Amino acid sequence: MNFVTFSTAADATPRLGAVADGSVVTLPGDMVALCASGADGLAAAAKLASSAPLADRYPMDHVKLLPVVPRPGKIICMGLNYADHAAEGGNARPDYPSFFMRGPSSMTAHGAPIKRPRASTKLDFEAELAVVIGKTVRHLTPTGALEAVAGYACFNDATLRDYQRKTAQWTIGKNFDATGAFGPWLVPASKLPPGAAGLSIESRLNGVVMQSSNTGQMLFPVVETLCLITEAMTLEPGDVVIMGTPAGVGYARTPPVWMKAGDTVEVEIEGIGILSNRIEDDA
Repeated sequence: MNFVTFSTAADATPRLGAVADGSVVTLPGDMVALCASGADGLAAAAKLASSAPLADRYPMDHVKLLPVVPRPGKIICMGLNYADHAAEGGNARPDYPSFFMRGPSSMTAHGAPIKRPRASTKLDFEAELAVVIGKTVRHLTPTGALEAVAGYACFNDATLRDYQRKTAQWTIGKNFDATGAFGPWLVPASKLPPGAAGLSIESRLNGVVMQSSNTGQMLFPVVETLCLITEAMTLEPGDVVIMGTPAGVGYARTPPVWMKAGDTVEVEIEGIGILSNRIEDDA
């Protein structure tokens, strides 16, 4: 069973839910607490949802999905983590990953718009795997790193390319409001291969495939990435690690392909689902 954060037309308060038989079942607590409850807690939540009364169920089309974790404490992103994407930008395999951060206000949900800002038209798509942390951890080792993972989701690291390149740091181009789509739901780690390895990953723009690869092509897989991050910082429940994008992004095409108002962009990862967003110009 997969898990969501959602609200309703009658109540904008974020709620925790489980997706079951085409409906969303209300659960107690929130996504961070659920992730911190571990595999046993996720299994208990699924059992509770399966026996929930009709009064606690909403049809999927009657709810508004929110980012899987609405306000993560940390959103740690990776650049140039697929060999083909590094090559299309003229880069070799780095000795160490390119890490950068996103802020919570940069996120948007499945079904909600990605906003193209007033400042730029060079809005690009990036299909990525999101890793959601379920334990407070530091100094992880390869043998135990995956025990820190609660689950996985899709992410679209939509980027303003001209702003990304204004400075040596990528932060400004990656943090425009409502550009990081995160959803549609959390898939528990137990439902996927270890480290979400070997899964097809794809982006589509208006139905046309733009990126098509496999998470097995990551230069720094999930285990190695978590070990490197926790050399430096503590990861906590609800933190999110975004694992980089494969080749096929818009800026590397001839001519470049930028997302514009009215477009629909999808990210699909095998075993996780489809994250879909329309593009809107910021008011």
